[in-house]
Amino acid sequence: MLDLDAYQNFSAFDPQGMLNHIAGLPQQCAEAWKEIQGLALPDSYQQVDQVVILGMGGSAIGGDLLRCLLLEECSLPIIVHRDYGVPAFVDQRTLVIACSYSGNTEETLSGFEEALRRGAKLLSIATGGELAQRTRAHGLPLYLYHYKTQPRAALGYAFMSLLGIVQRLGLVSDKSADVAEAITVMRQWQEEIRETVPAPENAAKSLAQKLYGRMPVVYGAEHLSEVARRWKGQFNENAKTWAFFDVLPELCHNSVVGYPAPSDLPQHVHVVMLVSSLNHPRVQMRFEIVRDLLHRDGLSFDIIEARGRSKLAQMLSAVHFGDYVAFYLAMLYQVDPWSIGNINFVKKRLSETQADCQ
Repeated sequence: MLDLDAYQNFSAFDPQGMLNHIAGLPQQCAEAWKEIQGLALPDSYQQVDQVVILGMGGSAIGGDLLRCLLLEECSLPIIVHRDYGVPAFVDQRTLVIACSYSGNTEETLSGFEEALRRGAKLLSIATGGELAQRTRAHGLPLYLYHYKTQPRAALGYAFMSLLGIVQRLGLVSDKSADVAEAITVMRQWQEEIRETVPAPENAAKSLAQKLYGRMPVVYGAEHLSEVARRWKGQFNENAKTWAFFDVLPELCHNSVVGYPAPSDLPQHVHVVMLVSSLNHPRVQMRFEIVRDLLHRDGLSFDIIEARGRSKLAQMLSAVHFGDYVAFYLAMLYQVDPWSIGNINFVKKRLSETQADCQ
């Protein structure tokens, strides 16, 4: 197992600098928040009944986080559509936001074209590609950002741009203070978990060491539900390991019953619970009960408490912490956190067919 305190050796497994992108998340958020304020949006885009966000993988997680953040504030439903086409209800009074880092995601392009046919109010977020070309061709709003990385490492742009758009359309209150707090909290916590901090004093390194050789299972609730999904995805893509996530209170109605079997499960699983002081009191109680059940059945676990006063700060601070954990786990497995070999394999196989998915 690689010594995580010998961080000078990280470059051998991280030649393209994923760690630098993780460290840059606070700055990403700041830049994206500033940039999105300049995006011109038609007044008619305020006259909508629902918001649908199209995206896959790292381009969709920003929509997931937005939905969770605004669930109790935004009076309009926000739906994240990870598939071809669009939901049946999409019409002229639907705001459809197509998100694709590359601009070439076939599911998102399919949804863009269908939303166009339905007369929806469309705008796109991309770094270029076919989506940007089609958006320009139809004279639609486009947030074009320039940040070269893997899509999952551009979360600051994916999330902040969506939040800025719904704010500018008057769908939610001004989030500028919460954004500023989130950036500050991320930077402060980063000083405790960056690569130069020794493992005995570094909670992210310590957690990665506990996860080494085990399958991570991440629990979240309410505004941290989709943060748990983010952790799962980062373990998959960066550390190249199986991982799962689950959500309270729902898991208390099914998942907890499955703890006893298989009997050797405690040797292979480690649970991470993402908790918040802002969780509903009954949800907080459920976390305590789940902890007792895990302990009773011999399953190891850690509790990570999100930092910050606002929901946004708690979400982003927990995301940032998880990104570091996944990176350190990648180093322990001595794998390149940048590479996405199996995703490229899927794309190559799909490209060999002539089916028109758009």
